[in-house]
Amino acid sequence: MPKQPRAWQRMLSGRRLDLLDPTPMDIEIEDIAHGLAFVARWNGQTFGDFPYSVAEHSLLVEELFTRMNPKAPVKWRMAALLHDAPEYVIGDMISPVKSAVGPAYSELDDRLTAAIHIKFGLPAKLPETIKKAIKKADRISAWLEATQIAGFTVEESNKFFGTPDPNQIAGMSITLRPPADVRRDFTARHKALLKEI
Repeated sequence: MPKQPRAWQRMLSGRRLDLLDPTPMDIEIEDIAHGLAFVARWNGQTFGDFPYSVAEHSLLVEELFTRMNPKAPVKWRMAALLHDAPEYVIGDMISPVKSAVGPAYSELDDRLTAAIHIKFGLPAKLPETIKKAIKKADRISAWLEATQIAGFTVEESNKFFGTPDPNQIAGMSITLRPPADVRRDFTARHKALLKEI
């Protein structure tokens, strides 16, 4: 009888996260913050001396979501911060790779998202209006990243990500920072939002 392949990952917190059947009990914000701070967006193809991490991206998406939805309850700001949280274990795949992999990636992402949401008091599945609002902030973030650190022209970015409202991005600039700094800020932001919920 062939040996069953291991489907769990040991986290730095000591938790064993079963990727096929994740539970909220095995989710720790420190593991998420650490993992996301070391996962590079754009497959690492960004200017600068540090990778642009998913944790940094998540902070930007939460800031954009809040700017665009200033009256949104804090729990939806938390959802925006955690929108890419599963990537702390499954990595960040660029859209063309996700398309090539197919529905298996989405199923894994959905299971992890549900466990993470439940852990932090969010519904396992977000309301469609909130999901769309976070996705809009995510696309604006991608536009900013593309034009500021990934070498895309404004025209290319407009084509791929849409043209953002100048008021939504006023004064926003991306600075690449060491992973430890981003990890600290992601954890602090999560803690601040959790206190407000």
